[in-house]
Amino acid sequence: MRLSFRKLNDGWNAEPNAPNPRVVVSGQDVLLRFFLNPFQFTSFAEQDEGLLRFVNCARYRLGATNDEGWFRGQCRYSKLAPGWGEFYEIAGPDPHLMDPLDWKIANEVSTSSRHFLFYFRDATFECIAADWTFERVPENALINRLRVG
Repeated sequence: MRLSFRKLNDGWNAEPNAPNPRVVVSGQDVLLRFFLNPFQFTSFAEQDEGLLRFVNCARYRLGATNDEGWFRGQCRYSKLAPGWGEFYEIAGPDPHLMDPLDWKIANEVSTSSRHFLFYFRDATFECIAADWTFERVPENALINRLRVG
């Protein structure tokens, strides 16, 4: 079995220039909040945010590599992942899974084993979790209402 990448972001993606990803641990879940892409997906307004919830997350990281490093082949998945700037689930044997030194433990007793990867412009997010969900941040509607007046 070979390493495979399944793209998960259908109908949405992170803002390509300044997605501003932020991580918060909430109980056994890890929440990843970021700006959505209004240029490619017109259902989003500028400054709309998305939230990925990683359920029963064992470990996560938000750090290098950025887009320049990926295109230069400096990322361990540069020659394997279908493209930059997408959200993937990785399956199969991965001898380099634990190579990054900046993993953070979210839940020491978790037995989760699904590997998720999201390439942002200036950072890479990865986690090992049981599952994930995507939602628009509820404050988006309020912000849009205030813009309209």
